[in-house]
Amino acid sequence: MLYYIFQYLEREFNLTGASVFQFISFRAAAAFIISLLITMIFGKRIINFLRKQQVGETVRDLGLEGQIQKTGTPTMGGVIIILGTLLPVVLLAKLDNIYIVILLITTLWMGVIGFTDDYIKVFRKDKEGLKGKFKVLGQVGLGVIVGTMLYFHPDVTIKEQLPVAAQTVQENGRVKVFGDAHKSTKTTVPFLKDNELDYAKALQIFGGNYEKYGWVVFILVVVFLVTAVSNGANLTDGIDGLAAGSSAIMVVALAIFAWVSGNIIFADYLNVMFIPESGEMTVFIFAFAGALVGFLWYNTYPAQVFMGDTGSLTIGGIIAVLAIAMRKELLLPILAGIFVVENVSVILQVSYFKYTKKKFGAGKRIFKMAPLHHHYQKLGYHESKIVNRFWFVGILLAVLTVVTLKLR
Repeated sequence: MLYYIFQYLEREFNLTGASVFQFISFRAAAAFIISLLITMIFGKRIINFLRKQQVGETVRDLGLEGQIQKTGTPTMGGVIIILGTLLPVVLLAKLDNIYIVILLITTLWMGVIGFTDDYIKVFRKDKEGLKGKFKVLGQVGLGVIVGTMLYFHPDVTIKEQLPVAAQTVQENGRVKVFGDAHKSTKTTVPFLKDNELDYAKALQIFGGNYEKYGWVVFILVVVFLVTAVSNGANLTDGIDGLAAGSSAIMVVALAIFAWVSGNIIFADYLNVMFIPESGEMTVFIFAFAGALVGFLWYNTYPAQVFMGDTGSLTIGGIIAVLAIAMRKELLLPILAGIFVVENVSVILQVSYFKYTKKKFGAGKRIFKMAPLHHHYQKLGYHESKIVNRFWFVGILLAVLTVVTLKLR
């Protein structure tokens, strides 16, 4: 909103300083500050409102230290993260940018699913919340919408670097390094010199014009990632500050990729795929990061509020869509390694228990409890120590992910 207002003031009245709103770096920094202030100032009021409405967490006794004491702590605090993200974005981002539109849809869509789940748990007194099949249906639906928009919308294009022999000097004296913008199902593969993969080639075995149907593979990949990452974030939200802190680390790394991918100079220097207009996502990412950091003010141990599925499902959906939009989704197993490990620990635990029960008549467990963070709680580690060490691992994974820009 402010972007368009100051653009008009600069054009019509030559207002001094109005041009600063044209810079993504300024708007991203402003988005972070505004988001941080919104979540920290209004977060307390929202928490008090939730407490008055008796929107408290119902904690099942799993034998974990300090668990029962958390009963009654306000939940559905993900609303704080959503508001802290959306308000700065509406104020400072280009609202006609396709990537911003997709991210706004993602935030609202996953927020509604998570809010519905929390509402059923709190007000309907149903500990199971929204049935799993409806959650998955919502995640799949978002994946289809996002995948369709990213593939078919005319503003979603890439520019690939031309061979040196094909690079030419233009009339303005600049060297044309990148080719023309075009639609593509290509993505980035980490650690490889020729680090691009075309999803359409998965259909090569069918012969003919297989590229025409590449969108099918692309949308399936989007659906899988949105579902997997949002569930991973949901499972990670089990102890104070773990999901929000880990996610903040991830989105800062994604901000670097968005900035590089959307800036033709850095894309040329680092020899990465240039994605026109994608740099605008940096504004959204910084607003999102500010909301996560602000939420941590109230969510670190001992938590004054829990994000609930309203927050965790939204966080996972946003991270997945961000990575897909900037063609870095194959980096998610590294960047979102915390989510992956939490997911895998549950899958292994359940699978092994069922296998041993069927074979030996009594189920056995790999971990003392899943997800993995509960395993360490059972071993006697305080949850603050677990969270700090998970954050440390998350930082290492984020650094490794960023290093892949040059490590090939």
